[in-house]
Amino acid sequence: MKNTQIYLTGFMGTGKSTISRCLHEVYGLEQIEMDEQIVKEEGMPISEIFRVNGEEYFRGLETALVRRLSGMENVVVSCGGGTVMRQCNVDEMKKNGRIVLLTASPRTIYERVRYTHNRPLLEGNMNEDYIRSLMEARRPKYEAAADITVKTDGRSAEDICREIMEKLA
Repeated sequence: MKNTQIYLTGFMGTGKSTISRCLHEVYGLEQIEMDEQIVKEEGMPISEIFRVNGEEYFRGLETALVRRLSGMENVVVSCGGGTVMRQCNVDEMKKNGRIVLLTASPRTIYERVRYTHNRPLLEGNMNEDYIRSLMEARRPKYEAAADITVKTDGRSAEDICREIMEKLA
């Protein structure tokens, strides 16, 4: 695929980072991790950005980064879980790329993230019920933004990557 821009979206723990790494390794796409890029540029972890400057400031950083990335080619972008909550981000991503929604059950997500402490929205709420309620609140935006949807529960990264590339071909 030439001039490819793939934006991986979905709730935290759905496999965006793993799948972007696989698309990089197997298909040679340049890999951008939005959260990592923001941490690098701000010089502090996301949890600290939230604490010091608030969620709205962080969301502004995401928007600025999406705008900068929109001119790139042959890239897979692992978006932060809340990136598609802003319509301006979705519009920018759709100008030059395709949005892939990765999904997983609340149970799968809990199993994947329960020992991490770099997810500010889950700190103090690390349980399946809270994850389910936050997922439900975001689901309409995720689904409206998605060009394709791929389930990740119990599947290998290679299988998921193959499905994405077939659906985008």
